[in-house]
Amino acid sequence: MFTVYGSELCPDCRECERNFKAHGIEYTYVDINESMKNLKEFLKLRDALPVFDICKQNGSIGIPAIVGEDGCVTLDWEGMLADMGLQIVFKEQRPYCSIDGKNC
Repeated sequence: MFTVYGSELCPDCRECERNFKAHGIEYTYVDINESMKNLKEFLKLRDALPVFDICKQNGSIGIPAIVGEDGCVTLDWEGMLADMGLQIVFKEQRPYCSIDGKNC
């Protein structure tokens, strides 16, 4: 089983969660806004792993972040579904949030 770090405030995280649930994919969801512990746990990953470098450069948060049992992290839940041979079931039709607050 893998872990998804996300936030209920994030449209992409909500889409990821809805799609995983629709396909019966088992995972643990860690809402980074739920507690300081959850936020610190996520920031420890974000600060240490190169997969988040582009997020830091473009001002995005880097969620949803999917951590496999082997510790590998992906930020591409849609690609993960495609690799599993699954279709995207739910997709909001709006751009995602940016650091300047547009599209949030």
